[in-house]
Amino acid sequence: MNYQEYRPNRFSILPEVVKNILIINGIFYFATVVLEQRGIDLTDLLGLHYFTSEKFRIWQFITYMFMHGSFYHIFFNMFAVWMFGAAIENVWGGKRFLIFYLLTGLGAAVAHYGIVAYELHPWISMMDDYTIAPTLEQLQFIQGSDIFSMYSSRDLIQHNSEFTAEFNTIYMTSPEQALRYSADYMEILKTDLLNAPVVVGASGAVFGLLLAYGMIFPDSIIYIYFALPIKAKYFVILYGAIELFTGIANQPGDNVSHFAHLGGLLTGLIVIYYWKYKQRNRYRY
Repeated sequence: MNYQEYRPNRFSILPEVVKNILIINGIFYFATVVLEQRGIDLTDLLGLHYFTSEKFRIWQFITYMFMHGSFYHIFFNMFAVWMFGAAIENVWGGKRFLIFYLLTGLGAAVAHYGIVAYELHPWISMMDDYTIAPTLEQLQFIQGSDIFSMYSSRDLIQHNSEFTAEFNTIYMTSPEQALRYSADYMEILKTDLLNAPVVVGASGAVFGLLLAYGMIFPDSIIYIYFALPIKAKYFVILYGAIELFTGIANQPGDNVSHFAHLGGLLTGLIVIYYWKYKQRNRYRY
């Protein structure tokens, strides 16, 4: 790709699109904190829910990129947007940079929920089967599954606790009635489980920027923890390998969307090579 074609007339330490991304993220984070104190959960509205969840809305594919769960979350993401994004926007220009940023964020979301679908599908099918033929052994198996530690929410925890107490009381006098009750509850549990995964943050797009930076400036030096120097191209490879290993390991309690990060990297790679392909064909004819 001829990067000179997209280079603006002057270098800016804070180019326009990067500046606006930082501002929008800051506004969203401030609004989330303020509205939470008033009982309004902005994350529930703008964070990306699973596509079969009753809380899913199409706009969440965009808005989730501007939502963050904590000050440290938004600080480090926005620092990375400025650190890598400013240099990239100065080379590509604002329009191309924004398209790339949004596409990598979308690719990250698709990758993450591809993994979630793979993990949830057998359990959702099992819950559907349970409502038809409930058994105590199957109930204990489902409730004891790791899936509920991987995808938990306040509603899921509360409903499960309330159900367990009520089920045990009914089961002491009428096991059959308790199992019928559990079949009805399984629908609530399935809804809670589908509502539980919510993705927020610009990390997927940030990993796309990291990939682009490593390809445009492969020999530039990045300092890990501001101390350990490493070339950008090796940093991208190292970070990608770490995310792949951590995602496969899938430790309980790990609420980081590692495959979303990898999705951002992969989408960035596809977009850049697609642009290179179009560039070559345009000059060929």
